[in-house]
Amino acid sequence: MMQERLSRARISVVAAALFLLAFIIFAHGYTARAASQASASDDIPADKLVQPDELAKQLKGDNKPTVVCVGPRALYNGAHIPGALYHGPASTDAGMNDLTDWARSVSKDTNVVIYCGCCPFSRCPNVRPAFKALTQMGFTHLKVLALPDNFHTDWTAQGLPVETGK
Repeated sequence: MMQERLSRARISVVAAALFLLAFIIFAHGYTARAASQASASDDIPADKLVQPDELAKQLKGDNKPTVVCVGPRALYNGAHIPGALYHGPASTDAGMNDLTDWARSVSKDTNVVIYCGCCPFSRCPNVRPAFKALTQMGFTHLKVLALPDNFHTDWTAQGLPVETGK
């Protein structure tokens, strides 16, 4: 029992450290292009947001959404939503190309939830371009996970389920 608690504590510490590392790396590479994509005029409509506790409930149900991480690889490797797919930061050409290549083969009525969590939602350079691209591709059941502060604070620290590694 004690070893299990220590093991869980180590996972939490490692996940927090990897999140911090991802944040530092990502913040360092934050570009003017990404900043302009995250402007308030291009915000996500409230009816397209899903709250963390609601998504956690959906993940336990029969009609699980397809969850896609559009943030930094280090963040995903440190801790991510169980079963989440990884398609790279949508603020980069490589990440956007990976996301749209994947999306071409997916039914447009699939329940899809995208998330990043690298930084405060209001400044996130990844969710808005991903949301815009998938909306333009015709996805009709697209949502964005509302993470006001970041993935660690709004998901992991709330005790919601995570997986680690690739």
